[in-house]
Amino acid sequence: MQFCYAPDIRTAFPQLQSRVLLVDGIDAKADPSAQIARLNAIADRRLAATSEGEFPEIQAWRRAFSAMGLKPTNYRCASEALLRRYRKERALPALHPLIDLCNAASLAFAIPVAVFDTARVTGAITVRPAYGTEIYETFAGDVEHPERGEVIFADDTNRAHARRWTHRQSGWSAIRPDTTQALIVVEALHKTAGDDLAVLTSSLTEALAANWPAAAVTELEPL
Repeated sequence: MQFCYAPDIRTAFPQLQSRVLLVDGIDAKADPSAQIARLNAIADRRLAATSEGEFPEIQAWRRAFSAMGLKPTNYRCASEALLRRYRKERALPALHPLIDLCNAASLAFAIPVAVFDTARVTGAITVRPAYGTEIYETFAGDVEHPERGEVIFADDTNRAHARRWTHRQSGWSAIRPDTTQALIVVEALHKTAGDDLAVLTSSLTEALAANWPAAAVTELEPL
């Protein structure tokens, strides 16, 4: 499994930092509620001090979306969307133990955390501008074609697994009850991104080991 960036993405966003974890041996039976509670408490403290729109992590993604020609308040990165929902509802819906854990990490660190079922991905995932011919499947099962030039996560079959970079993942490769292997991708653009991603992935690795002790967790080098 490989996770790559097209050269023009690296050129346009030289400040980009990312880390990737491959997790083999997960199931839907784990109960990460203790870890989720600790992560939510971090988000609570941050939101008590200021709104998510003031977080440097979110502001960096808003600048990136503006640079891509997108209105940041119309197309929010995944972590901002989660934080907004959490602030209003004080909870997020339970979906799958792994997704719930990664969503809590995204809340705590204000950093997008993408999770893919590797069985639904063919070849490498590359973050690149879309050709406009890729197939993207929504969670409702509808098929869309990304706009030409839009930043997407694409695999070797021309399938888009995320649209508008960190805005919206595809239902095609979403984690399911029978998922056994997952790819976790964390990306950030703010000044302390490198250090913050290191802490985030360390926290996730510890939580994964606690909840899926038989799982193998491998950190991959983004290309």
